[in-house]
Amino acid sequence: MAFPDTERLSQILAPVLERHGVDLEGIKATPAGKKSQVVVKVDADDRPDLDRLEVISGEISDTFDAAEAAGEVNFGAGYTLEVSTPGVDLPLTAPRHWRRNAGRIAKVRLADDNKAQTFRIGALSPEDNAVILITTKAKVPAVHVVQLANVEDAVVDIEFAQPPAAETEIAALGFAEAEKLATPAS
Repeated sequence: MAFPDTERLSQILAPVLERHGVDLEGIKATPAGKKSQVVVKVDADDRPDLDRLEVISGEISDTFDAAEAAGEVNFGAGYTLEVSTPGVDLPLTAPRHWRRNAGRIAKVRLADDNKAQTFRIGALSPEDNAVILITTKAKVPAVHVVQLANVEDAVVDIEFAQPPAAETEIAALGFAEAEKLATPAS
């Protein structure tokens, strides 16, 4: 049996992750000499803490061991397993990423713009197809409704300063409330 690819490992993991209510955000399996390495990134709306990750990791390990014993996968002489949440460098590619990062700042490049801009992430639309993005110029917040289909790429940015109160207040609003404050498109 060949070394398992990420698709096969994802299939094996699906029942474990579903049972724990977490999403698979990434998986990387690397054959490495005597011990292979498997890195699994999971996340949820209620971010998993270390205790929860430990339980999930134990179940993933048991599941991989059982799959290996049944001849479904072959990690070689053994493997090391790392289970964690994704870092801030995870691209915002799915609606759940935007929802989980509401209130944070992000570098966002829109389809009609070659340059990334910094926005504070607000609420996600109930249909999961648009997001509120907030900027501040001359201490005045501007609210934008952006269709997720128009986002080329986006990633959360680290913020060291205290965020402007006006931005955080808008980011805390529901989508319909914040949409009423939106700057008309020019």
